[in-house]
Amino acid sequence: MLKFYTPFLSVIIPTYNRETFLKIALESVLNQTVKDFELLIVDDGSTDNTSDLIKSYHDKRIKYLYQPNNGVASARNLGLKFSKGEFIAFLDSDDRWDPKKLEITLNYIHRFPNIYIFHTEEIWYRRGTLLNQKKRHKKPSGHVYSNALPLCCIGMSTAVVKREVFEKIGRFDETLPACEDYDFLLRATHEFEVKLIEEPLTIKDGGRPDQLSSRWGLDRYRINALEKMLASNSLSDEEFCLTCQELFKKCRIYADGTIKRGRVEEANYYIDLIEKYRIHFHINQ
Repeated sequence: MLKFYTPFLSVIIPTYNRETFLKIALESVLNQTVKDFELLIVDDGSTDNTSDLIKSYHDKRIKYLYQPNNGVASARNLGLKFSKGEFIAFLDSDDRWDPKKLEITLNYIHRFPNIYIFHTEEIWYRRGTLLNQKKRHKKPSGHVYSNALPLCCIGMSTAVVKREVFEKIGRFDETLPACEDYDFLLRATHEFEVKLIEEPLTIKDGGRPDQLSSRWGLDRYRINALEKMLASNSLSDEEFCLTCQELFKKCRIYADGTIKRGRVEEANYYIDLIEKYRIHFHINQ
């Protein structure tokens, strides 16, 4: 009987028109001290030379998946669909890893078999200049749902997640053109404990206009994610109140921004949303 090889780790890189950055990310994976993994590169409809770049590598661990442009959530989900590993490591195509990233993470996986989500510290650059991270960016460990409410407290390029997490809470929300990581992490950290690896094993270089995080108005997607949590009937009274408080804050900020841009009707929608949940907030207090 034929035996099919199943890697313990699957690495998923979604990419869209980032040929130059993708090469750096890809080689940071291939240069890992751990060699036992599969690498799924999901091309989300690139029109540059991404396909030719991937074809120039002759490494059986690389799987190239192409789809018409449908967003990063869809690209990650396609990678998940075709991945085989027990643990899934994510890397954005404009980030890169320290060569020992997977080795050190595997050591933690074996040391903490009851933990299903691991992440690492990061090094941040903006246009090549090293950035000092603020106190609010401090990486959390343990039961971190409250930490995940204000901002993405776990960078997807740092995360290694057991497949069972997706089987329990679902995959990335493809209706969200951005902040799909925030939405996923709210659901994940509510159900699962997190372990921080206190070493900077992921390197990010930002400050470019092509990055989704550089666009104004992303809070409307985070508000959507918060509403989903409030409607899930899975929150304790304390968690419900914390989630409401964050929704109120984000609605006010977004409404102020839309008013400044002359979009009064849209601002009123988010002001009304605060009132909608204020009643439930007082009930759960």
